[in-house]
Amino acid sequence: MAVLDRKNGKDILVYSNCIETTSQNEFPERLAHVANECAILIKKFSPDMVAVEKLYFSANKKTAMLVSEVRGALLNTAQSRGIPTFEYSPSEIKSATTSSGNADKTQVAKMLHSLIKIEKEIEHDDEYDAIAVGVTHLARYRP
Repeated sequence: MAVLDRKNGKDILVYSNCIETTSQNEFPERLAHVANECAILIKKFSPDMVAVEKLYFSANKKTAMLVSEVRGALLNTAQSRGIPTFEYSPSEIKSATTSSGNADKTQVAKMLHSLIKIEKEIEHDDEYDAIAVGVTHLARYRP
């Protein structure tokens, strides 16, 4: 999850982290943990809107189904609080951050440091993914 803000024409990273769960717990418990953590972060940061990555179906359909359930919980968490939600495809995100819809994760991560002020060490690739979704939204959204 990442929280971005635009101040004086500059985009800055306010917060990013990876919500982790333990595989020792059953999926419904893990899903509830992620949704609850997102609700806490929404309350803390009061975002004007939420952006998520559209699901890309990979060869592993079981994983894709679990990811879709997590996305559903996150979208519901935002919508139930009246926060508008937006979705972007992986190619839209790559294009918005690197100008190439075929960029790899390393290229996206490297470019993010040029596009947005990041003052912390990013520990997880998923954080870069969340930041990239936010950057895409800030670049594409027109009220």
